[in-house]
Amino acid sequence: QVQLVESGGGLVQAGGSLRLSCAASGSISDVSRMGWYRQAPGKQRELVAIIDSGGGTYYADSVKDRSTVSRDNAKNTVYLQTNSLKSEDTAVYYCNAYVRVGSRWSNYWGQGTQVTVSS
Repeated sequence: QVQLVESGGGLVQAGGSLRLSCAASGSISDVSRMGWYRQAPGKQRELVAIIDSGGGTYYADSVKDRSTVSRDNAKNTVYLQTNSLKSEDTAVYYCNAYVRVGSRWSNYWGQGTQVTVSS
């Protein structure tokens, strides 16, 4: 099995910064894309940023100029640095990874970490 464990969420003032981390562990043979999604109260889960195994990235327009997604392949860990936080960034942030265990590829999710931005 594979576990994704997020850390780094919390309460931050508007204009501040936050760095989220997510480590994948378990019987991992390979990790393809890794990324972050978020879900605000009453809204659907949405993509924030993803990074592939080669370092290619994609960002949602809402965070594009304020966030940087990165990864440490040796540690199977993905990071999300977001600056100039806004109240609309308040959400539960979920880590996502596409992982191979043996010969099988599957999509995995973390348990989520709350980010609250106070204005």
